[in-house]
Amino acid sequence: MGQPVREYLLTLCVTAAVTYLLTGPVRKFAIAAGAMPEIRARDVHREPTPRLGGIAMFGGLCAGLLVASHLTNLKSVFENSNEPRALLSGAALIWILGVLDDKWGVDALVKLGGQMIAAGVMVLQGLTILWIPIPGVGTVSLTPMQGTLLTVALVVITINAVNFVDGLDGLASGMVCIAAAAFFMYAYRMWFGYGIEAAAPATLFSVVLMGMCLGFLPHNMHPARIFMGDSGSMLIGLVMAAGAVSVTGQVDPDLLNVKAGGLREATHAMVPVYIPLLLPLTIIAVPVADLILAIVRRTWKGQSPFAADRGHLHHRLLEIGHSHSRAVLIMYFWSALIAFGAVAYSANNASMWIVLGIVLLSAVGLVLLLLPRFTPRAPLWAEWMVPPRYRRVAPAAVPAGTVAATEGEDAVEPEEEREPVPAGLHGATAIGDRSRFVGRRKADSHR
Repeated sequence: MGQPVREYLLTLCVTAAVTYLLTGPVRKFAIAAGAMPEIRARDVHREPTPRLGGIAMFGGLCAGLLVASHLTNLKSVFENSNEPRALLSGAALIWILGVLDDKWGVDALVKLGGQMIAAGVMVLQGLTILWIPIPGVGTVSLTPMQGTLLTVALVVITINAVNFVDGLDGLASGMVCIAAAAFFMYAYRMWFGYGIEAAAPATLFSVVLMGMCLGFLPHNMHPARIFMGDSGSMLIGLVMAAGAVSVTGQVDPDLLNVKAGGLREATHAMVPVYIPLLLPLTIIAVPVADLILAIVRRTWKGQSPFAADRGHLHHRLLEIGHSHSRAVLIMYFWSALIAFGAVAYSANNASMWIVLGIVLLSAVGLVLLLLPRFTPRAPLWAEWMVPPRYRRVAPAAVPAGTVAATEGEDAVEPEEEREPVPAGLHGATAIGDRSRFVGRRKADSHR
């Protein structure tokens, strides 16, 4: 078992290194190509920042798969399964679509159609959901049409869920990296713990996805020097969805029953996937929750579900009073808690300690989440020892037209006084449209 671990580590390092080294030249190319959208009313960053970071991430993906195909143990994944080629084909299509959108803009329906085509290409090459385990019913085999529709739906939802959280520096890549790490632990246990070869592609996909995110994060942490853009967010969303489809829809629960040593053991092992696709959706629970809340919020106000606004979870963390970096760390915390909690529960769902630990950490997360609402104030004699936000003395006068920034942040203009300008998507939706005219109307500032 040690040899595959070393090969996975090598694949991870190569993917991360290639992504990291390519990001610098890609940034210069994006600046030269003019892929630097102007600041919009809903944006958090204060200076125009180049996009097209997905180019470097796609390079890392190709390098990781290429190295893995020549390693002693991992090359069997390419020999016994067509799923890596299916992933690469779908990733190439979604990446091209994202690059075009980052530079020139793509209509919402065209973008949605492109996402469905990329998912359909993977289905045609064998990366599809074949069956789903349902409690009280057992394993249900899907018809080709049912499997295709379910696979396409999962891919499109995951792509847009990941893109919805791409609104703060380092947020999307960090959350996806956490989810990929948790998913790797689950898939690796299925492959080497129970000897199920069908889980091997998902394990490889998770490692490559971690490398892509880790290599891009140093360039994308606050203050970001480059954004991944739709070319990156849609790409990592598709890779994550491919791993979810592979391990959930390709692994036969009846085979797990035999490998686990009986029905009782298999029941405990398959708890997270009793409800179809529960574990993959649990791992991306925060992005999916943001997606659902955004759709409900916009339709309730009579807007299009794809109309961009500043009501996302990360925007609300900033409104509460968290700094940019602290808001990102809080989102990391909740993603890790949900993802690793689900994996731990799948490994030993009979232990109450795991449940109690999750509950305790959830309470800690709620305290951290609401901390700015209960900011303590230092006594007058100790004010000189604490940061300004803990002092009772009124802050210095702020020039009209600006709002005092949180610690470590620059002062920003009131949202209602900023004019919307033509801009590419950043933290909106992967199938949302762009504003093409200056000064037509004020950006929606309702929460």
